[in-house]
Amino acid sequence: MSTLPVIAAVDGSDDSLRALEWALDAARRRTAPLRVVHVRQYAPWAQPEVLAAMPPADEDPVLDQVRGHLEGRAGLPDTEYTGAEGVPSAVLAELGATAQLLVLGSRGRGGFASLLLGSTGLALARDAECPVVVVPRPGREVHGEAPELPGPRVVVGLHADSPDEATLAFAFAEAALRHARLQVVAAYPWPAQAWLFPGEMPPPAMDQDAIENETRALAEGFLAPHRERHPEVRTTTQVSAGDAAGHLVAASQGADLVVVGRHRRRLLAPARMMGSVTQAVLLHAASPVAVVPPHPPEE
Repeated sequence: MSTLPVIAAVDGSDDSLRALEWALDAARRRTAPLRVVHVRQYAPWAQPEVLAAMPPADEDPVLDQVRGHLEGRAGLPDTEYTGAEGVPSAVLAELGATAQLLVLGSRGRGGFASLLLGSTGLALARDAECPVVVVPRPGREVHGEAPELPGPRVVVGLHADSPDEATLAFAFAEAALRHARLQVVAAYPWPAQAWLFPGEMPPPAMDQDAIENETRALAEGFLAPHRERHPEVRTTTQVSAGDAAGHLVAASQGADLVVVGRHRRRLLAPARMMGSVTQAVLLHAASPVAVVPPHPPEE
């Protein structure tokens, strides 16, 4: 059985070359082939002279640039170059169905320079059937204290009320591949709010220590089977009050990767959803972010 490739989406921008380097490293760690993909998108209303100036389908300057960028390097994985035409998010999402990982930069050549994340990255994080890694531009500043944990580090968000096994499995596997510590961030809402109907008695006051201890106990229970499968992975559990996205963004300082899940489809919301925490982490994290779809794949 052949190993599924790691896809690097390129468009000639510096952002996509950074993503290419990340994808190349990921393919090496997985002993997987690398597939470099460039999707050319042209406006359907382009003038005839513009269409006539387009290079033939079998000629792609962006892929030629990548070939030159990688030329002469030792230890490259098996590398395939693919050119396609269409809407990048749709084409790449379709190709992601036959890949183990899809990697792209936070911004491409198109769009507005002020945007923190391009539309293709948002769409792929929401729609692709394989995990999607978005590599940010260097120097992104985040607020909050960076964790004082030595060595390489992978961060994963854990929702103690409804943990996603696919996200935890990916994070443990990635930490094992990188010989990295896994920092598990489990946040709980505080101060707790209770909505009351007129005349209804308020509930007893909640003990923050009790809520934190319960959150930690739940988190440790969900982590136990993954620790058994990956005894070589050192784990640190951070249980914090307040905004989960803020804690994950703060933890991204100096991290190799932040891993977050994508929402499952719900009965009253059948469309694919990404979730506000995942979107905030994609927009603001200083490290690459992996968005993991639910498992098994949605129907």
